[in-house]
Amino acid sequence: MNHGVPPQLPSVESLRCFVAAAQQLNFRRAAGEVGLTPTAMSERIRALETELGVVLFTRTTRRVELTLEGRALLPAAERALAGVQACVLAVTKPNDLAVHLRVGTRFELGLSWLVPAVIELERAHPRLQIDLYFGSGPDILERLERGAIDAVVTSAPVARASWQAEVLHPESYTFVGAAKLIHRRPFAAPRDARDHVLLDVDETLPLARYLLSAVPALEFGRTRSCGAGAAVLERVLAEDGVAVLPNYMLAPALKARRVVRLLPRVKLLSDSFRLVHRRGNQHTEALADFATFLRSRPLR
Repeated sequence: MNHGVPPQLPSVESLRCFVAAAQQLNFRRAAGEVGLTPTAMSERIRALETELGVVLFTRTTRRVELTLEGRALLPAAERALAGVQACVLAVTKPNDLAVHLRVGTRFELGLSWLVPAVIELERAHPRLQIDLYFGSGPDILERLERGAIDAVVTSAPVARASWQAEVLHPESYTFVGAAKLIHRRPFAAPRDARDHVLLDVDETLPLARYLLSAVPALEFGRTRSCGAGAAVLERVLAEDGVAVLPNYMLAPALKARRVVRLLPRVKLLSDSFRLVHRRGNQHTEALADFATFLRSRPLR
């Protein structure tokens, strides 16, 4: 019995290989990232699994996935590597600590709002790097869950004990149709819905829910999926259907009177944009500062 003898700790290189593989979920790409051959990468991961006494990945000929133990290890391994980097910088560049954030959001909001905000913030803070990932709601949340990104900016309803949210901006919505379409085919009452096509991002109707929760009896002639909010707006302007869209996206079209409000007496549900990240993230303080900065910039 070796009482008092601490267990052998995994090496920094083993943790670096694990994090690369966990983020890429592709051993060949991860091997290139850390400068190893795919064979050496696989051997390093197997050695780490043996060392820890757990299986970290399930591997088939087609895909690689993290196990429950792998998902639990990832945030801790990221914090450990950040701590090692901080140790080195503390003695080599004590006043030059860099912060690298990876933030996910949906395409339209990323292009119109986050990209300009990030450019401005990075220019003011040269040691800050914020890389953006654009994807669908489920996609970016899945990446947050497995640690491939540090945070997401979303209005999707999410609530997990392991996640923390910073409210950024309220988001309001309007039910609209192209002015020319509504002139030809009026939408003055709920019964008129059957004469119209409802446009939305996908078949789950994430935008229309803000209307349908208020008026659940609406029955449209049919629905169409457009893939993204910006695509929904283009379809509306092309007179292909009616839709619920966020006001910041609609503002130019409403001002130019290209679209008109439908059922104006119906009060649609509202929501808010939030910066969501895992509790205990190594960059929690930097993320809080990022949220404060985003709150200072109006949506567009």
